[in-house]
Amino acid sequence: MVAVLIPSQLTAYTDGATRVQAQGATVDGVLDDLDRRFPGLKFRIIDEQARVRRHVRIFIGQQETRDVARPIGAEEELMIFGALSGG
Repeated sequence: MVAVLIPSQLTAYTDGATRVQAQGATVDGVLDDLDRRFPGLKFRIIDEQARVRRHVRIFIGQQETRDVARPIGAEEELMIFGALSGG
């Protein structure tokens, strides 16, 4: 299982959980598993062209990725961050 850190702006989809477990061999597979359990979550992270939304950052360990086909190991940690804006 992959540990997934959920940003506060998406915890409404995970019943308030900021850390969940998911299965999948790729980033996309992990997001599909999360979306089965938490409907609507993936659409907030991935757009209609299957790309990471520009205001979202995904890290596996300390490495950022925008490639949803990137393989992920069962013991790795996937972190999702939402960009903050201000003025």
